[in-house]
Amino acid sequence: ISGHITIPDSIKSIDDSAFSGCSSLTSITIPDSVTTIGESAFYNCEALESVTIGNSVTTIGEGAFSGCSSLTSITIPDSVTTIGERAFRDCSRLTSITIPDSVTGIGRELFSGCRALESVTIGNSVTTIDGSAFRNCTKLTSITIPESVTSIGAAVFNMCRKLASITFEGTVEQWNAIEKGTNWNNNIPATSVTCSDGIVELN
Repeated sequence: ISGHITIPDSIKSIDDSAFSGCSSLTSITIPDSVTTIGESAFYNCEALESVTIGNSVTTIGEGAFSGCSSLTSITIPDSVTTIGERAFRDCSRLTSITIPDSVTGIGRELFSGCRALESVTIGNSVTTIDGSAFRNCTKLTSITIPESVTSIGAAVFNMCRKLASITFEGTVEQWNAIEKGTNWNNNIPATSVTCSDGIVELN
């Protein structure tokens, strides 16, 4: 499969591994009829530069776009409530991402290895940021964590060597109550977290 693909409106879901390894696929339009993008659906589509996701998709499966190393941007519609682990892992040219308010969790290794990622907007419904979610995002300089977050997993920002600014939209008390995994802030330059009512120094 090469070039651009438009999926017909009769399709309700994209199956697991449906386009996995389609190394010549450059762009795809997913219509509003589709509700589910399966696991590894576009895994290792190395030439994929442009993806349009329809407004009925609720689930993006595990590893769905993992290894899409030419993908520079993608818009996740507000219909999406679930994004599986590793969905965008090693999308090494992805520069920005917005997690909509409809999503409640950022899965394990979701953006691990996204070395060009400079801008991340996390929606106000996210409660969990799982382990290694932003590992090796070496261009990420700042991040704002919404006050909805109650859990941050192990090594979430490991190897984010330019992450100098962490802002938490809740209070110091709320920040201290967040369950934090081992080495969640390993190998980052940030030495404190700026909360709505004060600053927390990091060990």
